[in-house]
Amino acid sequence: MMRKKVLLMGKSGGGKTSMRSIIFANYSAKDTRRLGATMDVEQSYVRFLGNLILNLWDCGGQEAFMECYFAAQKDNIFKNVEVLIYVFDVQSQELDKDLHYYQSCLESILQHSSHAKIFCLIHKMDLISEDMRETVFAERQSILTDLSKPLQCSCFQTSIWDETLYKAWSQIVYQLVPNVKGLERTLTNFAEIIDADEILLFEKATFLVISHCTRKAHRDARRFEKISDIIKQFKLSCSKLTAAFQSMEVRNSTFACFIELLTPNTYVMVVISDPSISSEVTLMNIRNARKIFEKLEKDVTRN
Repeated sequence: MMRKKVLLMGKSGGGKTSMRSIIFANYSAKDTRRLGATMDVEQSYVRFLGNLILNLWDCGGQEAFMECYFAAQKDNIFKNVEVLIYVFDVQSQELDKDLHYYQSCLESILQHSSHAKIFCLIHKMDLISEDMRETVFAERQSILTDLSKPLQCSCFQTSIWDETLYKAWSQIVYQLVPNVKGLERTLTNFAEIIDADEILLFEKATFLVISHCTRKAHRDARRFEKISDIIKQFKLSCSKLTAAFQSMEVRNSTFACFIELLTPNTYVMVVISDPSISSEVTLMNIRNARKIFEKLEKDVTRN
């Protein structure tokens, strides 16, 4: 088993627990309204890709707890961290205090886990008018990039009410998957062999995109996270009806799309525009690829 420690931090009420529950506990955005505030540190273990265990530390953001994290609990909290995810409420009235706590986090990370990757999520962006979102995000991103030096941070705008949450968390998880480049090379070879326009690889439980290969340009740059969001919601609807999602085929005059279980821990989506390639052939190719990807997945999480 490979364990990776992920710190989830930010001010109380910022939305940390809600996003964690949507991604990892199959909550809908509406269901998160019943969640209470996190007190102190709440640890959870999430199995990802079979043998990869994400050790999530959801840290309560009340002032008393935050002060304790940087004093008595500093060694325990900030040692052996692979990823720090800091969540900023875009409508916070105490931005200076939020930035002060973020800077304290960075100082502790530099001291105890200098290799850790830093992600900043500018959250609740749905509360900002659509015509102002890019401007507000660019301003916050510039502030955080400067404040984070000499460390580097990746910033994302997020909301629990749309697909932006999946984009951010897919990028975060991508950084945690070992030998992801090898996975991408195999996916590219597979796409070329079956003449696919595009192939996406999803983690089974979360439906986060962990790898992809694109051989034909597409105008929608946000399609990956949209698909994650749509299929995850469809899976939740199936479960409410005591049905299990297994596979899907969508076909029209311009393309065919197949979503199938590839390994015990992943789904694959294959998009093909060549009308001469039948569904039976594509499904047979996916079945034939399963053993290769199962072996690769075991090798990836073992190394």
